[in-house]
Amino acid sequence: MEIHDIIDRIGALDGVLVLTPGPGDGSPEIAWGDVFFYYAPDGTVPHTQPFATIVTKDYPDDDVSRLDRPGAFRLNIAAGAERFREWAGTAPTDAADVLFPHPVYGALHWLSVVNPGPRTSEAVGDLLISAHRLARERADRHARRGRPDTH
Repeated sequence: MEIHDIIDRIGALDGVLVLTPGPGDGSPEIAWGDVFFYYAPDGTVPHTQPFATIVTKDYPDDDVSRLDRPGAFRLNIAAGAERFREWAGTAPTDAADVLFPHPVYGALHWLSVVNPGPRTSEAVGDLLISAHRLARERADRHARRGRPDTH
């Protein structure tokens, strides 16, 4: 899977807002080139974490995936506790096309995969749908309570 394939796949889900920070938009420079996916049917960035991200470079304290290699990127998915437990048996890795707990946010039930491909394609698709559903359900709960979507 290429980054644009993932963006198209997630962006096609109902109510998804895709943010790609870049120069001039007020985002921090370190985020430029990365992609953030929110459940936001009104098109407004919610006051919550995205349900998936694509990072294209190493961040401070997050370099285990070695994203400094040409063409390397990592898809991160807020899997939720139940789905996380299904996949959390492997240690953080820089190997391509392998699901593993996020090197920093694994304790918050995030899963990651460097350069997703044929081995993880089906699981990634299923996990993204699940993460989208969880984000939608969270937003719906907050809307019923009359509060903005926050963690």
